[in-house]
Amino acid sequence: MRRTALLASAALLATLLPLTAAAPASGAGDPAPVPVDRFEGEVPFANPPAEGIFTWGGDNDDPPALTLTARDDAPEGEKVLSGTYDISGYGGFTHDFASAEPAHDWSAHKGIRFWWDGRDNGKKIIFELKDGGADGGASELWTTSFTDDFTGWKQIELSFTDFTYRTDHQPVGGIDHILGLTEMWGYAVTLPVGVKDRFAMDAVELYGRADQSLKASVRTDSAVYPTDEGRTATVRFTVATTGSAPLAEPVTVTYEATGGTADPGKDYTPTTGTVTFPAGTASGTTREIRVPTIKDGSAESAETIPLKLTVTGAKPPAETPRIVVDAHGLPYLNSRLPVRRRVADLLSRMSLEEKAGQMTQAERGALTASGDIATYALGSLLSGGGSTPTPNTAEAWARMIDGFQLRAQATRFQIPLIYGVDAVHGHNNLVGATIMPHNIGLGASRDPGLARRAGAVTAAETRATGIPWDFAPCLCVARDDRWGRTYESFGEDPALVDAMETVIQGLQGRPDGRDLDRGDKVLATAKHFVGDGGTEYGSSTTGTYTIDQGVTKVTRQRLEAVHLAPYQTAVDRGIGTVMPSYSSLDLVGDGRGPVKMHARADMINGVLKDRMGFDGFVISDWQAIDQIPGDHPSDVRTSVNAGLDMIMVPYAYKDFHKTLVDEVRAGRIGERRIDDAVSRILTQKFRLGLFEKPYADTSGASRIGSAEHRAVARRAAAESQVLLKNSAGLLPLRTSQKVYVAGSNADDIGNQSGGWTITWQGSSGDITPGTTILEAMRKNSARLTYSKDASAPTDGHDVGVVVVGETPYAEGVGDVGNGHDLELSTADRAAVDKVCGAMKCAVLIVSGRPQLIDDERLAGIDALVASWLPGTEGDGVADVLYGKRPFTGQLPVTWPKSEAQQPINVGDASYDPRFPYGWGLTTLTEVPQGGAATLRALGVAAAAAERAGAKEAGRTLVTKARLIVQQKAGTEITEAMAGPFAEADHLLLTGRYGAAVAKLRAAYSAA
Repeated sequence: MRRTALLASAALLATLLPLTAAAPASGAGDPAPVPVDRFEGEVPFANPPAEGIFTWGGDNDDPPALTLTARDDAPEGEKVLSGTYDISGYGGFTHDFASAEPAHDWSAHKGIRFWWDGRDNGKKIIFELKDGGADGGASELWTTSFTDDFTGWKQIELSFTDFTYRTDHQPVGGIDHILGLTEMWGYAVTLPVGVKDRFAMDAVELYGRADQSLKASVRTDSAVYPTDEGRTATVRFTVATTGSAPLAEPVTVTYEATGGTADPGKDYTPTTGTVTFPAGTASGTTREIRVPTIKDGSAESAETIPLKLTVTGAKPPAETPRIVVDAHGLPYLNSRLPVRRRVADLLSRMSLEEKAGQMTQAERGALTASGDIATYALGSLLSGGGSTPTPNTAEAWARMIDGFQLRAQATRFQIPLIYGVDAVHGHNNLVGATIMPHNIGLGASRDPGLARRAGAVTAAETRATGIPWDFAPCLCVARDDRWGRTYESFGEDPALVDAMETVIQGLQGRPDGRDLDRGDKVLATAKHFVGDGGTEYGSSTTGTYTIDQGVTKVTRQRLEAVHLAPYQTAVDRGIGTVMPSYSSLDLVGDGRGPVKMHARADMINGVLKDRMGFDGFVISDWQAIDQIPGDHPSDVRTSVNAGLDMIMVPYAYKDFHKTLVDEVRAGRIGERRIDDAVSRILTQKFRLGLFEKPYADTSGASRIGSAEHRAVARRAAAESQVLLKNSAGLLPLRTSQKVYVAGSNADDIGNQSGGWTITWQGSSGDITPGTTILEAMRKNSARLTYSKDASAPTDGHDVGVVVVGETPYAEGVGDVGNGHDLELSTADRAAVDKVCGAMKCAVLIVSGRPQLIDDERLAGIDALVASWLPGTEGDGVADVLYGKRPFTGQLPVTWPKSEAQQPINVGDASYDPRFPYGWGLTTLTEVPQGGAATLRALGVAAAAAERAGAKEAGRTLVTKARLIVQQKAGTEITEAMAGPFAEADHLLLTGRYGAAVAKLRAAYSAA
């Protein structure tokens, strides 16, 4: 699921140029305009902390290309700033002041203006200011916009009163939430998404004279005030000034409770009055207004009472506060009634518009205004990857989501939002959360109990921040390691994916949903239905992707056996939601060709809901219905009629809501289909207990990132390590050895965590608290030398450990052929060759998929470990390196010899890998001994265990046989040996223990 963070990082923050010579005055009595940016070359293209103009974007294609271009029609001077752009996520440019120089004081001016060369494309251009703080990276962001609906040069004037505080992203936690204008750091321009175009800009300057309304403001402590019928609502409002100076002039606030859906005299006591803040009043002074409500004893839906405020002498609140008399006495509010009856009662009262709202999900940062939650009766919000509150803390997440839930209380039936995130390996958007190994590492552990515990930790940390819904787990069966989402899969074998679905119980609790209202459980999502792991290389039509979101071409038999099987297990485990895949399904013989999964009613309605009996709701992927052929109304009716119940329309929620209503009224979507969808959504909201407890239960917040939770992640990291080669028993290391550590991934928490960590794509560096592999090794060895590039002298060391591999990526951005391959980097290969050429060495590969090791390099490596993406707990890796725990992991995917072998999977007719599926050496103190006779005896015992249903005994017997085969094979893995060896692990996972040992006997004979 694509989760582009909306204007995501501090690098996006906008900044301004140093002041230059004054221009002519703009009006009588006004100060002279002050040029900010002339674009004549006086400011370089440069990044912070230096002063300069720089670009940014969601991925490599998104930053615009900028030049200073000489134009005869330049509004000022000889040159203008011009550029081209083609943005799919987000992108724009910034001008930052130098961090070492003082901030600028713009408080004397009315606003900022500039010339824009209009393209008449009807697109919104976002303009942003940076205000206050220590520098450009620690300031508040204030934003406004204009529409490019004209042609040629036009001077755009943006009054400072038009700028609003950004609620979707702030680099800091908020300085004073006042546009102070006395410490300005710059500006940024965010260019339109989804249009390939060019732009030109010139002559940025300050204009006009400020007045007190620019320096003083009145704000209320909330926009919505729910209250029980018969209680008195209290509205608090505060006057604040730039720089916290006392008021220079009086400010008056006249208030009147009027209008709305409540009846004056019947539902509330009419209230009017005026409050004056005299000149000299201290900034931050607060007053209260009280509005009594009246209890009439009848059952009612919620009623609103707008509190109209008229402010003189200051900027008024951005919106009119509303008092809400809570809904009461209606059956759906009775928690003692069965969920089915509550759903039926509520559904019977809802209008079509309210039902459409429940089916609409928006990205929280894309809300035009928070009031849209009530205006459109939205059912859900989500945070895309990297779409976080600021500061990115558990407390800030809870406050943010509570604020959104408060808005939902202003709706007629006060249906709570269901907020969703991609917590795919821990609560990975939250700095400080416990980050688990990605699914591929959990698959390597072959430990269903561990997967369940990892899910439980993820659920507890996610719910403690107010989030009740997780877009996980991914049940994809990864059949081609060139896929950028390979690490999101538990493995290439549907039997392995099936075995690891215990994670669902860790997330949700018991299959009947009775645990969902607990403060440590979340609603889980099985994704991506169906066949996302089977897309053919080169079939993607999404941007520069090569395989992600492509076409899965299979027979129905293959679809059932490989890709559908895990979903039946998920349904049996009570999965609450299912997300279809972006990919297309081309069923051989059905005559339809490739059809987008979001449009396949035969699979969603027919297979998932009807045949499998799925009773949760289906949520679309990010903007995924836009990929269905046809116009927007066609996309809406096709997807909803195919069985989608809630549509993720992060930016287009208004258009979707209107279109859905129109399609129903036109008879192109049936009302029964709408009622079914909304019933499914409401059912999960009731099960989650959101009607009784819509706000965050933060009682578990103290356990986020706790030692207890990190211990689970540490064990998961240890069990995920797969020992591929171990000549002469080099591993485990001894604490007495002098160790030389090198490699790009030895000391990088971002690299070892991978994509979907803090941001969508993840990033290298110290992005969240944790322990790197190097830091963990230092705890075990006092005699350790670290040299990232292996440039330090290698003499005098007993053993080398080189930690190499990939840098973070997510989804199709990581596809091979899209700027990625399966090769180690040049620097990594050089580090391996230098260290392993100088001493005995172990190489750890930190990656989301296998990396290619040729024969010559493998021969020079004494021990080779597939470390996958272990997460924040590098101690788990050190635990197996130093023998505190044995290596027990097994390959969840086949490790190929070359990229040309892709796709290569267990069960292939031609199967000649570097290391077969299921391979994994051990450092147990006693490795089973024996030969052909021992294997025959193990086979007899395994068959008996299978007949008796003795699972643990059967698995133990097969494991002993596997270790015997591996010991004989060593590093000489032949094609004749690899095939039956890999198939044995598949048979083990399906409970056929006798057959598994029989395959291992064949592998032993071929070894």
